[in-house]
Amino acid sequence: MLRRSLPRRPEARRILVGTLLSAIGRGLTLPFLFIYLTDVRGLSDPRAGLVIGWYGAVTLALSPLGGTLIDRFGARRVLLPALLIEAVGTGSLALVDSTASAFGVITVVAIGSSAIWSGQNTILASLTADDERQRVYGLNFALLNLGIGVGGLTSGAIVDTARPITFELIYLLDAISYLTPALILLSLPHVGHRLADATTGAKGSSGGYLTVLRDRPFRRLVIFGLVLTTCGYAQIEVGFTAYAVRVVDVSPRIVAWALAGNTVMIVLSQLLVIRRMEGRSRTGALAVVGAVFATAWLILGAAGLVGTRNAVVAALGVVACAAVFGFGETMLSPVMPALTNALATDELRGRYNAMSSMIFGISGVIGPVTAGPLIGAADGKVWVAVVVGGCLAASVIALSLRPLLSAVQDGRTAADDTPATAPTPA
Repeated sequence: MLRRSLPRRPEARRILVGTLLSAIGRGLTLPFLFIYLTDVRGLSDPRAGLVIGWYGAVTLALSPLGGTLIDRFGARRVLLPALLIEAVGTGSLALVDSTASAFGVITVVAIGSSAIWSGQNTILASLTADDERQRVYGLNFALLNLGIGVGGLTSGAIVDTARPITFELIYLLDAISYLTPALILLSLPHVGHRLADATTGAKGSSGGYLTVLRDRPFRRLVIFGLVLTTCGYAQIEVGFTAYAVRVVDVSPRIVAWALAGNTVMIVLSQLLVIRRMEGRSRTGALAVVGAVFATAWLILGAAGLVGTRNAVVAALGVVACAAVFGFGETMLSPVMPALTNALATDELRGRYNAMSSMIFGISGVIGPVTAGPLIGAADGKVWVAVVVGGCLAASVIALSLRPLLSAVQDGRTAADDTPATAPTPA
């Protein structure tokens, strides 16, 4: 299955290696930024929260600019500087010693992050054919989670709040990890250039994001993504954790095990899911993702009803919720970027990918803000009802997208299988 999922072009395979190596570095630091800023550098909880929130706001604000620059100059000229800026910013986190320096450094990190995701997706799209793109994006997501898991386990054995140098070490290692995809891209001089020639680009890019928003199928896909991620992904960091600790009454250690179970589910099942999805409707898969996410939240809600009456069952419910959620992610991760790039044109591919990445940024602001008040109402029952209803509504939106797509765009027919048009007589 791994051999079948690998892209045909060796350049794309090397890009995936860069994803894995940089993800290991990301995993070293991902769980510890809040702890580092508060317990090691002495920032108060509200100030640390503002710093992390500022990162999301800057990334979201600059993402559209990244998409425009990718279309105008090529992903290579945008991604290489972004990776270098990200490396400098991440390494500089080791030197933070005040609130002001934390805001300054996190701004640098956000500037680099704003174009990395859309740039990498654009390059992978340019190196893969439509019939393999879905498999490649799924493998990319599995490697990303594998790297984060390995990095998290490694840093868990290293960091110690009583020894600040341990945190400084992991941020320096994270900075080095961002240089690996940059070096790989430098070794591929013909990869990542502007996809459209000057004549076509000038004509096709007129209107910019307005042209992208006029694409009715893509607009429907964006609405689906906003609803699903707001009631799904955006709830993992705040809603899931708060409900598990405050309502289900499990310890933070159980939450950590649940998130580890989520990663294990993704790594072990991603290749099998990719294989089973070949030739099947992408919109149907997106509808199933909404149902799976809703099921995960229902399991968590049931664990909340059990609560302290049976601590073991409640803990198993929390872990099962995260694992089921991870299974849904294995269907979403290959389909969403593949469908985005099936709808995109070469002239606007950077903007399409940038707008797709903005979905997660917007929901990342809405989700945490709404989760707290909802969990505080009726012992979390209101929160469970809202997120379950939102995920099911996303399934309905996904099914409404199918009539707007061709069979090829929907993944039901390979591009190579489309019947040839009869030649016109001379």
